Amino acid sequence: MNKWGKISLGMLLAVGLLTGCGQNKNENNSAAAGNTDTSAAAKTLTLGTSADFPPYEFHKVVDGKDTIVGFDIDIAKDIAADMGAELVIKDLPFDSLLNELSSGRIDIVISGLSPTEERRKSVDLSDVYYKAEQAVVVREADKDKFATMDALKGAKIGIQTGSIQEDIAKGIEGAQLTSLGKISEIVLQLQSNRVDASIMEGPVAKSFVKNVPGLVITDAKPVVEDDGYVIGIKKGNAELLEQVNKTLTRLNSEGKIEAYVAAASELAESK
Repeated sequence: MNKWGKISLGMLLAVGLLTGCGQNKNENNSAAAGNTDTSAAAKTLTLGTSADFPPYEFHKVVDGKDTIVGFDIDIAKDIAADMGAELVIKDLPFDSLLNELSSGRIDIVISGLSPTEERRKSVDLSDVYYKAEQAVVVREADKDKFATMDALKGAKIGIQTGSIQEDIAKGIEGAQLTSLGKISEIVLQLQSNRVDASIMEGPVAKSFVKNVPGLVITDAKPVVEDDGYVIGIKKGNAELLEQVNKTLTRLNSEGKIEAYVAAASELAESK
């Protein structure tokens, strides 16, 4: 390369460098002035739930489209609205929810979650927003056979993995547990005689008994200390926890949660 070639190349490099610096400066000035487009960074609230738990959360065809509905979903929508955020719903296996929360892949868990001490070790929990009794579901022919908790000793019990009902079943002497990810899978186990009974949360049990012929709720009454339901938040996120509790307080004071439960129960039982 001759001398003029070297000079020309040097000039081109210098111009390119100056142009690049000028662009960076303009971009930085725009950001400082608040003129950047933030539409792509809209605020979202990602909910993790196991949508197989009517009337809390379940799939329903609405206007021809498969939709996740339920009163937990209604509560999540209110939380997102109070935050000015868009709600994003992730349907996940129940026993994976807290791990997903701790990893930051979801922001909150609302899925019939009981406030156990073990759970408090890994995530923060909101105030209790709803309480319900537990129930024992069996085939109609076995209603009298399993009318007490003592009668379940040695029985084959289908239970949801990672649930408070699983803890109840583990305390039944000689019980043989079949732990599955979804309530619908447990119902199939009951229908096919592979398990004798299942312990479910009361409204969930009523919904399945209403919609699945041949199943009934017995007179057996499971007792559990942690009978309320809470919302899970990643540990240390005090701001989000405060916002969640603020929304729950408002919903309770307005009587909206009971209204949501009634509407979701009716929807779950409709064909």
